[in-house]
Amino acid sequence: MAKSKNKTDAKPVQPIRPRDLLKATATPIHPFDQIHGTDTSGLVPARDLVTGHENDEHVTAYYGIAPSILRALVDRWLDTAPPHHSTDYTFLDVGAGKGRAVLLASELPFRSIVGVELNDTMARIAQENVDLWVSAHKSDPTAPAIAPIRVVHEDALSFELPTTPTVVFLFHPFEAPVLKAFLRRVETAFASRPGQLDILYVNAEHGSTLNRNPAFRLLWQGSVPMTPDDHAADLEAIAQQAEYGSTGDELCAIYRYTGRGRKS
Repeated sequence: MAKSKNKTDAKPVQPIRPRDLLKATATPIHPFDQIHGTDTSGLVPARDLVTGHENDEHVTAYYGIAPSILRALVDRWLDTAPPHHSTDYTFLDVGAGKGRAVLLASELPFRSIVGVELNDTMARIAQENVDLWVSAHKSDPTAPAIAPIRVVHEDALSFELPTTPTVVFLFHPFEAPVLKAFLRRVETAFASRPGQLDILYVNAEHGSTLNRNPAFRLLWQGSVPMTPDDHAADLEAIAQQAEYGSTGDELCAIYRYTGRGRKS
């Protein structure tokens, strides 16, 4: 007779999270990619972003930011009266995925653009998109000037943060444990530079983590609407995901690193 397993030998059953039910999709192609010939569309769930890193379980998914959301959020940030001119800031996309945000940000008034991505396949696609984007802008005399773009295949928890004033862009790239670790790195790197780092947080599911951190001040929070074209594209894409819907907006928040014990 087979010996029954002791209860202590059984592995705990992990709860199913909504993100675990996401399906990988390559279509529909977002109008942004149709216009520019880039590859930033589709949804890549967490299970397809596994790298063998200890924090794989805290990764969420890749889904390209709606262009209208990013542009509107940067406008909101400019309304907060940053302590430095926008052209002094590095735009740092943490969890850059295929790189749509870094492409969009390069046309905005920033000093430089950096995308940090842990997954090697995503980082490679992002670099290919950047190469295409830069080439297209150079060959088109009517295209807007763009800021320098760099894609870094690295862990955000070991990446050396910029020495310039910095805007960190987070499109909910990871869950709270990694967010907390990243915020600790920010505090260490910018301890002598309060006021020189702001965070633009889209789909701010762990906003409470930042709200409870005394080193960061909430500057603004609210829903940012998509343009009708972006919403139509979002509806078409999200229709393939049984557990999700498209509301036509994103909950966003803007934070400033002010240092612990500071009120400014």
